[in-house]
Amino acid sequence: MTKSASGLLDRRRFLQGASGLAAATVFGGGLSLPRSARASSSSFALGDAEITVLSDGTLSLPMNFILPNQSEADIKALLEPHGLATDMLRPDCNVTLLRTGDHLALFDVGSGANFQSSAGQLLANLEAAGVDPSEITDIIFTHAHPDHLWGVLDEFEDPLFSEAQYWVPQGEWDYWMAPDTLDTMPDERKAFVVGAQSRFEAISEQVSMITPGMEVLPGVEAMDTSGHTPGHMSYMIHGGGESVLVLGDAISNAVISFEKPDWASGTDQDQAKGVETRKALLDRLATDRSRIIGYHLPHPGHGIAERHNGAYRFVAS
Repeated sequence: MTKSASGLLDRRRFLQGASGLAAATVFGGGLSLPRSARASSSSFALGDAEITVLSDGTLSLPMNFILPNQSEADIKALLEPHGLATDMLRPDCNVTLLRTGDHLALFDVGSGANFQSSAGQLLANLEAAGVDPSEITDIIFTHAHPDHLWGVLDEFEDPLFSEAQYWVPQGEWDYWMAPDTLDTMPDERKAFVVGAQSRFEAISEQVSMITPGMEVLPGVEAMDTSGHTPGHMSYMIHGGGESVLVLGDAISNAVISFEKPDWASGTDQDQAKGVETRKALLDRLATDRSRIIGYHLPHPGHGIAERHNGAYRFVAS
């Protein structure tokens, strides 16, 4: 799984030069935004477990990247009634912290310092919540995009959560670590590949693989929600007769994803599969009325999905 030391150093040097360019090119200059810490949400109980949502900050995403196939008129008709900007989205980044039994687990780890300057706040908010990185026993990844993975390393590019077991979806590892992925990725996203590979290499000795349906931790069930990325996984947390689904990016916007789930998203690597996954997931969630936590839903990102006007709506809780 690992490269030679010189090869890894070369890749890291490339990443340092390319990550800022990737953020500016793909996400429209988000690097200019100031970073200011945002407090975590209050915790809530799920049976004997406790869930807290921590902020990693926000991103800046140009609308022509988010909705490349929709007309300006369609976008305005959808977003303006909600008082939302039609040229840029600035989604929250919500990291879920689970206390259950002997486990203190994070679902994803945010962006770290090398993506957009408005993100990378997880470490400060962990400290504010009284949690030291060395106390984290498990890191469970939904997928390997920069805003979910890059925060796994500290400023010296060593693993930040030194005592943790890292859990990675098998399909996600296989895709990002494949030798041809870098060559087949569009130029503006090549830094995503280099960043994923360097971070997976850095934690490779502490990685366990996840397959759909697997119980990752007691009461934590892995669910295939691929489409956004080839191995994207969501996680249903069960406790006390209730469930909460940690969505990752399978459903990513409180208006667009719910009211227009059939609109292709430019953030999805397989746009058709992303639509298929999103529609099936919303149908199930609206039927079951399970609570959800969305990584990019309005902070703190938890609520339920309801059927509404022939589509769906997000109801925060």
